[in-house]
Amino acid sequence: MKIGNNQIPMNMENFKENSYNRAEAGRDNPDVRYELAYKRVKRIKGFYVHLLIYFLVNSFIILSRYNEDSIGDANFWEWQNWNTVFFWGIGVLAHGLSVFGGNLFFGTNWEQNKIQKLMEKEQREKWE
Repeated sequence: MKIGNNQIPMNMENFKENSYNRAEAGRDNPDVRYELAYKRVKRIKGFYVHLLIYFLVNSFIILSRYNEDSIGDANFWEWQNWNTVFFWGIGVLAHGLSVFGGNLFFGTNWEQNKIQKLMEKEQREKWE
């Protein structure tokens, strides 16, 4: 476990390298592809369940409020009636982006590239 020359400790380096190599090598393996597809389907299913519950609960809240007040009444359009729809909607949107949006902020190799850049920067700044 050598830390000199701005290297990542050996066990961390091996872990990162092995996990990256396993991910790359596993793309041709049918078992690994099946496992990745299974996980993706589970994430998609989780999003659809979340979306269904969102619509059911918020429909109940809005309809119950509609029955109490008439639509023309100012009470129906108050913020407290719609805040659950709004904030939970932000959560559903974020969940949908995480499932279907791909890697908007962090690409597939972002972590590896960031580690490499930090190591190179540290090597340049080293004054020994």
